[in-house]
Amino acid sequence: MNLLVLGATGPTGRHVVDLALEAGDTVTVLARRPEALDDLADRVNVVTGDATSHNDVTKAMIGQDVVISALGRSTSVRADDLFTRAAAAVIGAAKEKGVSRLVWLSSFGVGDTYRSASPAQKAMYRTFLRNIYANKEISEQTIRSSGLDWTLVYPTMLTKNPAKGTYLVGERLPMKGNPTISRADVADFMYKAAQSPEWIHRDAVITD
Repeated sequence: MNLLVLGATGPTGRHVVDLALEAGDTVTVLARRPEALDDLADRVNVVTGDATSHNDVTKAMIGQDVVISALGRSTSVRADDLFTRAAAAVIGAAKEKGVSRLVWLSSFGVGDTYRSASPAQKAMYRTFLRNIYANKEISEQTIRSSGLDWTLVYPTMLTKNPAKGTYLVGERLPMKGNPTISRADVADFMYKAAQSPEWIHRDAVITD
């Protein structure tokens, strides 16, 4: 499989890259800071660029079978239009280069998943994460109407814990308190979903 990973220098994206390399895939990453991937210099194709740039994404999209986006804002609570701009660039480049499969990392509480959130989760989503979640929701509306074979992935609170290899995934899951999921397990699901038709045109809520 020829795989393009966006957000590969982030913790979840790096897990995706590692899984793909272990499986023998040909991996391309688009990164603003390619030096962050120096340890993989001889194992991945690194394209220097920005995921919000149509030209940069189009260049990285050449010859790909699948795109996995693990873009995030790290500890920032401001989106700065990252997700809407990246979605527009990815959709345009994918159509231009004939790539149909897209697995896109979101967050639980965005869009319709908010209705299934616990009271504790809702309080956090309405306050600290309000700006980022609003931008994510708009980007995902664009993805849903793009005509691509998309999967939107909604993890609960992300941790740096090791992968368990067991987790709950469903279009809707009941929530209590503030459940968590390791980035490693999220990456495992995203990588598997990219190779299967099971989750095409579906939302995937994931938690421990």
